[in-house]
Amino acid sequence: MSKDIIATKNAPGAIGPYSQGIRANGFVFASGQIGLDPATGEFVKGGIVEQSRQALLNVKNVLEAAGSGVDKAVKTTVFLKDINDFAAMNAVYSEFFKTDCPARSAVQVAALPKGALVEIEVIAEA
Repeated sequence: MSKDIIATKNAPGAIGPYSQGIRANGFVFASGQIGLDPATGEFVKGGIVEQSRQALLNVKNVLEAAGSGVDKAVKTTVFLKDINDFAAMNAVYSEFFKTDCPARSAVQVAALPKGALVEIEVIAEA
């Protein structure tokens, strides 16, 4: 098996010992992204809608850096600080995934990195 490390300045840098993404065996595994602006390293202003949009933009940029895209996503996992934010997150999510949507899980978690409201990870075809 060979694997390629994916790194782009168009998404926040890793804040630990992991890669933004890995391309292996015909797939891209994008690490979970939160609503950080890659230019500032700070959360975008606003709430769940804005953080969801930025997290998905970050995922999109990682996938594109790997030669893939959201249209090739096969599985997403959404981690929410508050499951009551599901509808608002889902409205933003539907802006990125309109047809032939990937399989998805969405769960509430006790806490997310840096106090994020949402984190989204994606597996896509390379």
